Amino acid sequence: MNKNNNVLFINDGLNRILEENVVSFHMPGHKNGKIYNKLKYTNILENLYKTDTTEIPGTDNLHSPEDIIKNSILKAQRVFNSGKTYYLINGSTCGIEAAIMAVCSPKDKLILSRDSHQSAVNGCILGDITPIYIKSQIDKYTNIQRGNLLEDVKSSISENKDARAILLTYPTYYGITFELEEMIKYAHDNGLIVIIDEAHGAHLGLSEKLPRTALECGADIVIQSTHKTLPAFTQSSMMHISEEAIETQRVDNDRIEKMLKMTETSSPSYILMQSLEIAVDIYEKYGKELMEELIDNINKFKLRIEKISEDIHRECTNKLENKNLEFFNIYNEDDLTKVFISSLEVGLTGYEFEEILRKEHNIQVELSNYSGALMITTIGNEKEDFEKLEKALVEIYKKSLLEERKKIEPVDYPYEIIPQMSLTPREAFYSRKKKNVKIEDAIGMICGENIVPYPPGVCMIAAGEIIPKEIMNYLKYCKQKGMEITGVKDSNFEYIQVIDSI
Repeated sequence: MNKNNNVLFINDGLNRILEENVVSFHMPGHKNGKIYNKLKYTNILENLYKTDTTEIPGTDNLHSPEDIIKNSILKAQRVFNSGKTYYLINGSTCGIEAAIMAVCSPKDKLILSRDSHQSAVNGCILGDITPIYIKSQIDKYTNIQRGNLLEDVKSSISENKDARAILLTYPTYYGITFELEEMIKYAHDNGLIVIIDEAHGAHLGLSEKLPRTALECGADIVIQSTHKTLPAFTQSSMMHISEEAIETQRVDNDRIEKMLKMTETSSPSYILMQSLEIAVDIYEKYGKELMEELIDNINKFKLRIEKISEDIHRECTNKLENKNLEFFNIYNEDDLTKVFISSLEVGLTGYEFEEILRKEHNIQVELSNYSGALMITTIGNEKEDFEKLEKALVEIYKKSLLEERKKIEPVDYPYEIIPQMSLTPREAFYSRKKKNVKIEDAIGMICGENIVPYPPGVCMIAAGEIIPKEIMNYLKYCKQKGMEITGVKDSNFEYIQVIDSI
């Protein structure tokens, strides 16, 4: 397709990556389609492009399913043990926005975890809803988001008796869980509807070695990114409503469906719907067995790394002058499928570590932060993937020794600071009194746009909030080290939009 060898287009770039056979420790969960080949779903996928269609006789309608789509959704509903399931073709984003606007009316309060995805803030903008933020816990060494404390959730609910609902992220992007069942019970006792962003937990029901699912913990509405941790195509997600929420009429399905029609395309992709059906089929038929294989591969990888670490440390102590460096630390807690590797010990920021893995070892991670890189593993990963990662870690460490790198101290993530809200997100978004100022001059001013390190897509400063010096200094420093910041008009992060006057 490309006549100019100096210019790459989408097909050129994707085919190049395909030819490189990059090892995938990132989403989507099918891992470059390997799981489809392994389980012999290729006969369906070979003709997939021919089934790109629209609503005609025989194809049903996603927004009013009565035939083949209804049957497919009912199967997913049974497999995931929900009272009502919806296929989402605009990703979890449309599900989160629809859920928020379905349970809240304009001017209502929504209690919201501060580590919520930016789509939750966007839902507040669309629905004219006021977010009440709960502080999220952050590991100061790794910068890993650890979710919410029970006492913080209880305090937010007690202080906002007029709130309509609460939205929490479970598990966190890094696979950390918390006392969700107790939080849900307390929220229900106080009359709140509970929405859970379970984007990174669609796989949790595949093993008792993994945390309980949000539905098992009693959540009312659960949104899952099926494409992230299960083998569906990118942008394919699901929303599950609990049976109790339906029976008690705590959740109005009619409002949910009306909001989904507003946030989701009227011409949904049949290819994406097929991928959801395939993912459900794989989940039911092979999921538990494949998850046991995955957990076994992860545990063996961790044991080998532990032994390598001990051996190299002994060698360094006896022979090498550079004893400052340590081997990589592996963090693998509640959700065993999430593997975070700290790189500060080997003298590399996470951004540098990610770049070296890709450029020198053909391994792509899900994300990096200042302290390390996150590997998202799924039932699509194989033993060889972990062996290649292990080999890469050893080579990177030895090279760091030769280059005489020094261990890096962590940067302080100012998680305890929740910026003061001067305007609601909607008021700030629609304000016409915005101007661009240099970021060093923006301290104390009202932010006019969302400042979102990506991934994971969490607002550090939301539109309408007063810009704190500590957070801005952190963002400036990490941007210099390689952090990607989205949501801002100036991609170089030299200027920021602020509200000129209220």
